[in-house]
Amino acid sequence: MQYRPLGRSGLMVSALTMGTMTFGGTGPFAKVGATDVAGARRQIDMCVEAGVNLIDTADIYSNGLSEEITGEVMRGRKNLLVATKARFPMGEGPNNRGLSRYHLVNACEASLRRLGTDVIDLYQLHEWDGITPVEEMLEALDLLQRQGKVRYVGCSNFSGWHIMKALGIAERERLPRFVSQQIHYTLQAREAEQELVPISLDQGLGILVWSPIAGGLLSGKYRRGQPQPEGRALNDWKEPPIHDEAKLYDIVDALVSVAEQRDAPAAQVALAWLLGRPGVTSVIIGARTEEQLKANLGAADLVLSEDERARLDAVSLKPLAYPYWHQAQTASDRLGVADLTLLGPHLKKN
Repeated sequence: MQYRPLGRSGLMVSALTMGTMTFGGTGPFAKVGATDVAGARRQIDMCVEAGVNLIDTADIYSNGLSEEITGEVMRGRKNLLVATKARFPMGEGPNNRGLSRYHLVNACEASLRRLGTDVIDLYQLHEWDGITPVEEMLEALDLLQRQGKVRYVGCSNFSGWHIMKALGIAERERLPRFVSQQIHYTLQAREAEQELVPISLDQGLGILVWSPIAGGLLSGKYRRGQPQPEGRALNDWKEPPIHDEAKLYDIVDALVSVAEQRDAPAAQVALAWLLGRPGVTSVIIGARTEEQLKANLGAADLVLSEDERARLDAVSLKPLAYPYWHQAQTASDRLGVADLTLLGPHLKKN
């Protein structure tokens, strides 16, 4: 297992992170999985044995039950880091949601109780809140850090300007600075390359990737012209949305082709592709079954060749939006490293 620094911090995290959305299985999360304490213990044992040192959860997962199970399984273990998130509704009433000081402090203290710990290693703002001033969000995180309840802070599902605004205010007011962002990023959904990946490289943020197999789209089970497996129909898919079904199948065809040549699961190849992308610190894996988890853990040892990467890059590349196509045409003589993560492949085509 490779260990990578989380952003500009000195915290080293494993290239694979154990995700716990499948723990609990209550409410809408029952569709994702329903792993109980015994199953969670076996899965975390497998991850620890493979070298994983970061467990990621959130208060909203099964309405807190995922945190409770995670805390029960992690109790007494050393050298395991825990990350959790807050923002979504955790009760009735208008103040039991969002990123206000009121909700963040209450949410953090509730997470600490459920996790059975005194401190959260990485506390993440789970989603943007356009009502609460950024200063208030960061002041709440500052309070939690000074109280010793939180070690590092990050964000998730923020846009580029949201992140830059928060980083600017943090520097100006000497408030906690995000060390990482948790984002959706896959072969099928490469929108993060437009702003979020360049910002991470330029500003020194670590990238944690959620749902790296696109909710199962890149598992190899969904093939062109073949009956779909039981579960969500493609036209009902919400995370991520499918804007171009034909292109999705082109990506899956290339993915399966590489996987067959490697005698590896398609999901494992999709994870290995992500692990080699610029800026990616750790990829969050989860599984309904121990067999799936074992296969996903194998991605840590799968190194794709340049030719294999080129095939996957080409079939999944997205057209440049404005102003990037204009920059590629007129500014290619003075592009930085962060710029080239997006524009470089398009310059090569020209």
